[in-house]
Amino acid sequence: MVGVVVMLMLDLFVFNKSDHVIKVKEAILISAFWIFVALSFNAYIWFHNGHDLGLQFLTGYLVEKSLSVDNLFVMLLVFQSFKIESRYQHRVLFWGILGAIVFRGVLIFVGAELVHRFEWILYIFGAILIYSGIKFLTESDHAGDATENSITKFLRRHIPITDGFRGHDFFSRENGKLMATPMFLALCVIEVSDIVFAVDSIPAVFAVTQDSFIAFSSNIAAILGLRALYFVVADGISRFRYLKPGLAAILIFVGSKMLIVHFYKIPSWVSLLVIIMILFTSAMSSWYVTKRENSVLEREQK
Repeated sequence: MVGVVVMLMLDLFVFNKSDHVIKVKEAILISAFWIFVALSFNAYIWFHNGHDLGLQFLTGYLVEKSLSVDNLFVMLLVFQSFKIESRYQHRVLFWGILGAIVFRGVLIFVGAELVHRFEWILYIFGAILIYSGIKFLTESDHAGDATENSITKFLRRHIPITDGFRGHDFFSRENGKLMATPMFLALCVIEVSDIVFAVDSIPAVFAVTQDSFIAFSSNIAAILGLRALYFVVADGISRFRYLKPGLAAILIFVGSKMLIVHFYKIPSWVSLLVIIMILFTSAMSSWYVTKRENSVLEREQK
């Protein structure tokens, strides 16, 4: 936890000392740094706790990292709906991710206790993941208006909201009265959406490992780099067209792994290999189809 706090302070006070628009190149460099931190910690676990836990951490990290990308699309929708300027987005993301760390930490340790006390709950987790995977394949990609959902409507009814933004502030004192700004509404929507996504990600990590420390550390390692990854994804959102089928395949695989755990335990290295192959196939398919479409467009323009 001390390490997590230090990393968060580094992210807030070193990488983002002032409000500014985060360019793609900067976001890629910061993302690479967080991946390096995660893999370095993975190496520490591998050499000090054995290769099996090392494989479990790496697999859990890849699962959570890939699932978190879908959460980024929701964040993008929120920022577009609330019309939050690019230079203020990193501030909302920071506090959103801080809240995600707290919520997921609680959910992971509660989940670990449930698994240890009631082992049959793995079957429920497995069924949730398979259902989520099927839902990923069938749900529409149509984006709604995040400013008109039930969360914002509830907050607007129960707390005073300013009629516009007040810089990067979440709250503002107007005529002696403390009021929330639309920035705070956006933060609340992001926090609630992360809790919803945790319904998929928390069971998924328990399909990889029942060790609460490995589950927590791999989950948090994936979340720490989420803010920088957002700006990479936001720039090239059209290139991730086969993300959902890939995530659906991962969820169905880990859900199936949970359902058969008492009959056959799939080795950690097999799980890692399957997840890497799914992510690779999804990425390469997206790249290839986008390249073909661009080539056709160029020929038509000529």
